Amino acid sequence: MKNKNLIVGVDFSNSSLNAMRHAVSIAIKTGADLHLVWVKTPGVSHNVAEDDGGNYISKGQATLEDWKNQCKMESPETEVFAVILEGKVHLELTKYAANQPNAMIVMGTHGTSGFEEGYIGNNANRLIRNSNVPILIMRENIEIKRDLHNIYAPIDLSFETLQKMRYATYLGKHFAAKVSIVGIYYPNNADTRHIINVQMRHAADMCEDANVRHEMIPLTVQKDYVQTLLNHAHELDSNLIVIMREESETDFTSSSNMTEILSTSKMPLLIIPNVQSAGLGR
Repeated sequence: MKNKNLIVGVDFSNSSLNAMRHAVSIAIKTGADLHLVWVKTPGVSHNVAEDDGGNYISKGQATLEDWKNQCKMESPETEVFAVILEGKVHLELTKYAANQPNAMIVMGTHGTSGFEEGYIGNNANRLIRNSNVPILIMRENIEIKRDLHNIYAPIDLSFETLQKMRYATYLGKHFAAKVSIVGIYYPNNADTRHIINVQMRHAADMCEDANVRHEMIPLTVQKDYVQTLLNHAHELDSNLIVIMREESETDFTSSSNMTEILSTSKMPLLIIPNVQSAGLGR
């Protein structure tokens, strides 16, 4: 697949630097182009040292060019673009990504607006709600290996749950990673177990068709849905969780659970919109 594009939202914070480094590792494996996008937002503080004259624009340009050079040093074969836009971050990144074929947005959750620990930043939250392309998102200061080795794919009762397997198998193939197909027995009854077992077999077929290593793992969830799955992913030594954005209110990514997931996950999350034609894994 040609013309893959990774759109990295940068604000020169540690979280966006971490996101950029993850994006570079994906670009190396997949051959994607890398777009470092800084959105200037009037009235919002910026994570570049401002002098008395408030000359943050020129300093931002210089820092962006420096980050571009860092990417080229790590991956000389990758095409890297430094892009400066102006406006609201979530709107500009969404529009920019929509104009790039086979795009995926990469972003850290805590930027320079001073978000409190334990809460997702407004820009990332709005991006997740509005984007029609996948978003790879991670909390600030997460220490994790950037080469994927175990991709965690929870399978639930929702109709669209198998859409995530397109992306799990795509990354699994390029990183030679194992995909853990985790069937969620929630609620735990005979009908649920039957449906989940069928869905897991479909997911396994998708892995076999892509020649990707995989394992089917049933998981019974009684309570504390989010923390049970996050703890299970940690026990499996997973370093990426692939989830859908729009699923039922009983599943991992319901609106009531999304903030908790993004605030507490110790590994990056790849969030897939419920759009059949979206993004990098096509």
